[in-house]
Amino acid sequence: METRRWWCTMKPAMWYLIMIVVGFFYVYLTAVQYIRGQEANQPPTSYQPHYDPQYYDENLISSSNTLDFEYHNYAKMTDFVRSMSATYPNLTALYSIGKSVQGRELWVMVVSASPYEHIVGQPNVKYVANMHGNEAVGREMLLHLIEYLTKSYTTDDYVRWLLDNTRIHIMPSMNPDGFEVAKEGVCRGGQGRYNARGFDLNRNFPDYFKQNNKRNQAETEAVKQWVSKIQFVLSANLHGGALVASYPFDNSPNTTLDWSQLLHILNTTQGKDGREEVDYRSVFQQFTSTPSLTPDEDVFRHIAGVYSFNHASMHLGLPCKPGAHSFSNGTTNGAAWYPLTGGMQDYNYVWHGCMDVTIELSCCKYPTADQLPKFWADNKKALVRYLAEVHRGVRGFVKDEQGRPVEGASIKIRGRDVGFQTTKYGEYWRVLLPGRYTIEVYAGGFDPREEDFTVVETNPTLLNLTLYRAAPPPDALPSRPQQEQQPQSAAGVPLSKPALWTTALILLAGQALYTN
Repeated sequence: METRRWWCTMKPAMWYLIMIVVGFFYVYLTAVQYIRGQEANQPPTSYQPHYDPQYYDENLISSSNTLDFEYHNYAKMTDFVRSMSATYPNLTALYSIGKSVQGRELWVMVVSASPYEHIVGQPNVKYVANMHGNEAVGREMLLHLIEYLTKSYTTDDYVRWLLDNTRIHIMPSMNPDGFEVAKEGVCRGGQGRYNARGFDLNRNFPDYFKQNNKRNQAETEAVKQWVSKIQFVLSANLHGGALVASYPFDNSPNTTLDWSQLLHILNTTQGKDGREEVDYRSVFQQFTSTPSLTPDEDVFRHIAGVYSFNHASMHLGLPCKPGAHSFSNGTTNGAAWYPLTGGMQDYNYVWHGCMDVTIELSCCKYPTADQLPKFWADNKKALVRYLAEVHRGVRGFVKDEQGRPVEGASIKIRGRDVGFQTTKYGEYWRVLLPGRYTIEVYAGGFDPREEDFTVVETNPTLLNLTLYRAAPPPDALPSRPQQEQQPQSAAGVPLSKPALWTTALILLAGQALYTN
């Protein structure tokens, strides 16, 4: 007698039940895949969501902690910023944007009345120092600035206003590896200038005028990621080796050589008797360097002057030594001084719309520590007043008809071709001097918007803009009165053709079970 296989004896109802189970799992997996795909396509956040709690340590709390006027190596600098974060948790937040080539953290301290949370509408500003490891004064000035802002919040009305209305990000050292090998008291030369792989970090950014083929470095990549996540409005980069505030552009379309490297070599060459030879920098500049002006020349000249005239002596424009270059009002266009390719201030301005200047704080790159009190006295007021310049110009929100923020809208001021974008909250800011302007806003799926406005000296202009959905072009309209809509499940998930077949089978199975 022939043995019949088990599946041949199954009743139709069992077959329908198996089909129901298989169909259910198919629809479930389809829905899960769809939902996960939607989550993966969400735009990245514009801000770092949280600051890492691993950098906070209650044991470091010290209300009597006072910063000495000495140079702080990486270990001492780390101890100080962690101590300040623990002691002033309501005013500071410590985070790292990455690590150097040798694995040192690139610390950033937020100083603000709301250090851990972005207040919608509040602008972000930043200071970066020690990009060249042997230019050490800026590193110490920023550590003292952190201490001054936090300890003055309850006693100084101007500092309190600044911290209540601004998020200040302070990076004391962008090149901690270079600093560790630099030598105190050495005013010239290149020891410690470069990162651990021998790259000049201020020649390592994308350039507006020239293709920069230098290999990307860990420190510059970290900064690029940082400024892409936070919409910085105003910035300054602290250097040493001169006394001047330099502003974009640093490069020029007519530059054929990297004069900065040549002049650096000429400026540091020593004679056989050990004495420095003639400084040829000024001679070369008279014949090779011309200004390379941005559309925001008036704003850059102004904010550079704010630092210079609030500094004890920078505004005098005195040369560092006889025969060296002098600067009118203590400011200069970068390319007019000497052009360079791959600088950070041009990158911040062109790629991210951030107004960034380079502050040269000292004629000697790494002066002895006994001079630090004088440097702090000369720069304290300028460091604070410069940050307040973020509160001039125009600011506001870009939203749609329903009041929802429009993220990534492109904005520019007519006549100023370097634009900027809105944040995830629809925020925007632009530093401008008093006058009449026209703002232009563009966003995908919306009609362009233009609006005239006026900027005054006393306070920033608040200008909120509403964008309206663009009507579809004629060739995009349906040819039939009404297009068929794709079927959806009860959860609102569009059903593919296999899912439709599965649904039909489930319905048939249900009907068979009911009739049986």
